Amino acid sequence: MSQTVAKEQGVLTQDAEPSRDNDFDMLDQKQIEALGRQRPAVFSSWLMESGFVLAVVGSLSMSEYTISGFNIALPALAETLNIPESARTWPAAVPNLTTAALLLPFARLSERYGGRVVFLGGHIWLLVWSLICGFSQNPTMLIVCRAMQGIGSSAFLPAGLALMGQIYRPGPRKNLVFSAYGAFGCIGFFFGVVMGAVAAESLGWRWYFWMGAIFVFIIAATGFLAIPKNLGDANPDVRMDWWGLCTIVPGLALVVFALTDGGHAPSGWRTPYIYVTFIMGILFLCAAVYVEGWVSAQPLFPAELFQPKYMKRLVASLFFSYGIFGLYMFYASFYIESVLKVSPLQTAAWFAPLAVGGLILALVGGFVLHILPGRMLMIISGFGFLVSVLLFALIPEDPPSRTFLFWAYIFPAMVCGTIGVDIAFNVTNIFITTAMPRRLQAVAGALCSSLLYLGMAFWLGVGELAVTATIEHRGKDNVSQREQYQIGFWTGVALAVASLCLVVTINLGQASAALTADEQAELKRRENA
Repeated sequence: MSQTVAKEQGVLTQDAEPSRDNDFDMLDQKQIEALGRQRPAVFSSWLMESGFVLAVVGSLSMSEYTISGFNIALPALAETLNIPESARTWPAAVPNLTTAALLLPFARLSERYGGRVVFLGGHIWLLVWSLICGFSQNPTMLIVCRAMQGIGSSAFLPAGLALMGQIYRPGPRKNLVFSAYGAFGCIGFFFGVVMGAVAAESLGWRWYFWMGAIFVFIIAATGFLAIPKNLGDANPDVRMDWWGLCTIVPGLALVVFALTDGGHAPSGWRTPYIYVTFIMGILFLCAAVYVEGWVSAQPLFPAELFQPKYMKRLVASLFFSYGIFGLYMFYASFYIESVLKVSPLQTAAWFAPLAVGGLILALVGGFVLHILPGRMLMIISGFGFLVSVLLFALIPEDPPSRTFLFWAYIFPAMVCGTIGVDIAFNVTNIFITTAMPRRLQAVAGALCSSLLYLGMAFWLGVGELAVTATIEHRGKDNVSQREQYQIGFWTGVALAVASLCLVVTINLGQASAALTADEQAELKRRENA
């Protein structure tokens, strides 16, 4: 071990020299830091590790791809399939609904059958339904296929985070991998916008889905070759929490449905099926709280998730932050195309800073996350969120020129948007997965992904509700499209302020090399023995 430490240079090394199960309590800080830089022993070479990382970060990219580019291709698609304006929300929103509702059950399946199996199975499922999406003949078929796509994401997202959390111990190497994971989310979003624009203007909208299927196949094949097979080992002691499944899934589905459709129903939130489904969803979730706390032997949402210090405030902050990002992405794309009258391809170009910024943050973040305090990073993230929505809310009605508009408002908003979401995503994913023992890595991954999708879906619904309430109060003819989008951005500003008020009270420390949660628990047990 001492020889390995002596050879340690830079942020990473290729020597895989893991601590033995029985001697980690003898390690000093220098040796722990060395372990945090080394290639995990499960990888026989840097090529295998690179393949694993590409597969996992690529999975998040494809999840974002299926959402972002669809809005760009939607006008051409709606014209072909004769989708009325009032029904266009559902093909865009339904993948988020199915993903958010099924993340926890698939996290349990990852614990039961191994992350490798669920990760690969989720990609095969997404591949099949992406192909079928391209052959959609009517709105109903499209909506069903889009819902099925969301099921694929709900499988591989928690499994991917669990695989990374199990393999990488706290330290710079884990920071770099998780930074790349967050960056590829923005890259996937931008790639989806580009492919949606190209498909809408040149190839035909069906190719948006078929190109996605091709890339999903590449990711699945890479994962099959690179993910260590021992990470697919089943754990027969893990059982599905059927009580939790029967309360959490319908509860989330009904609430997200009501929030998503409330602004587009015939009478808005006064429509009977909207408030009935919302109330039923709340009742199911209340039942889920009781079931998970006092009935289930192996709850989908174990109380241990919230035991680490600051976890409750961190979860609330992330719920707000991802809501800001959802509002920003949704309203920004429509504002640029509908209000500023920018073509789909130019819209894609205007989103480029989001992807470039994500790459830069990944490269920089992986080398500084173990140096900078977590609270400072989260405050920077909070201001990034705030500025991104504030700039769009303040765009003048008659800018001097499109060039001025881009450089004064759009470009800095895109940069701040990627600063906000990438830093928050990376720092909190590292903190949450590091704080959890190995057996809870899958549910920790589900928690991270659930906050992302539920935060976006919930606050988008709130934004739509604010728009609907304003229209009802002032009259439809007195609220322009530009003003409707601005209401969404101002909702994001309010959330950003609330999130900042929370993060200033959270001290996450630094993402430095340390013992894993399991090693710390075992060390404490030995000390108390």
